[in-house]
Amino acid sequence: MSFFQSGDFYTRHFQPTDNEETLVVNMGPQHPSTHGVLRIIVELDGEYVKRCEPVLGYVHRMHEFMGQTKSWVQFWPNMGRVDYLHALAWNWAWAGAVERLGEIEVPERAEYIRVITCELNRISSHLLWWGAYLLDLGAFTPIMYAFDDREKIMDMLQEPTGSRLTYSYYRFGGVSADLSDKFLKSLAAFVPYLRSRLPMYRDLVTENVILRKRVEDIGHIDADMCRRYGCTGPVSRGAGLGHDTRRVEPYSVYDRFDWEVPVYTQSDAWARYMVRMDEIEQSLRIIEQAVATIPAGPFLAKTAPKPKWSAPKGETCFAVEGARGKIVLYVASDGGRTPYRVKLRSPSYSNLSCFAEAGRGVLLADAVSILGSLDLVIPEIDR
Repeated sequence: MSFFQSGDFYTRHFQPTDNEETLVVNMGPQHPSTHGVLRIIVELDGEYVKRCEPVLGYVHRMHEFMGQTKSWVQFWPNMGRVDYLHALAWNWAWAGAVERLGEIEVPERAEYIRVITCELNRISSHLLWWGAYLLDLGAFTPIMYAFDDREKIMDMLQEPTGSRLTYSYYRFGGVSADLSDKFLKSLAAFVPYLRSRLPMYRDLVTENVILRKRVEDIGHIDADMCRRYGCTGPVSRGAGLGHDTRRVEPYSVYDRFDWEVPVYTQSDAWARYMVRMDEIEQSLRIIEQAVATIPAGPFLAKTAPKPKWSAPKGETCFAVEGARGKIVLYVASDGGRTPYRVKLRSPSYSNLSCFAEAGRGVLLADAVSILGSLDLVIPEIDR
């Protein structure tokens, strides 16, 4: 029997911990709250979780192996499919790693374009998480508002990128197309529009007592647990750790803008919720400043690699801040037309790792809340 067919394998090795009447059940891999093919084996004592264990591997797509069989340019579409909700962050990780390896200069205008589009994509990701998380908790209306606003972002990003979800917009040495006047005009109208919507989000959901009961003092993931499991992004910033790659490992032109890193110390699902809601406003601040100061000039370097380009020998890595946390891309070259080794560090994998500890002893309904507060993208884990 194969590994993936042996569904009882984990259950056989996940026996009740004592003689009490406990029940071992599966949540997923088709459960709505797992947002993809994630399976969690749960041992229940009534409605309380005694133990839980995530099971991965149901949608493994071998991105790292494909990175070693495709040319440097051919690997671009894979980057839009690792984390399809913040695809441009992965675009940037691949671009940054190869540019560092090949010592490729990026025009200043291209850097500003990357900041604008990546931050827009971050807002889009947070909006989808917001709506889906509340749907997990039993509220249907918010996801309609979230998708309404997210649709406007997708309309805007479609114009320069040609895509609405799995973007392959960045290039070694810049981006594939400049921002048009139409895009900039739409963006100038969108920023104040979304900012005016945030108070409605707060009144409808954030200050709602039903939500507060589902997230406050639920799912404690403190700074020590974050360090032990390597949690990053809103999960760690909700535990009082102010680590944001855009600040601690500055890249591109982020250091030219005035913005803050939202940090909360409660370490619960509420803190992680608030970090993401605050990050939407901070992304709007960055976009506003980037649009106001974007310089003229080329959007792609004249020395940008051609399709049959061979990278110089060596190895490097590049880190960016994705919507779910720190993305690190390691690449090694033997001087050929294809990478010798590609390694992707996805934040969702580390963030999920702490769930077995954080979910112990809580109500099953609260386990769903904890899982949603991690903002997982399963294809990013099964990369």
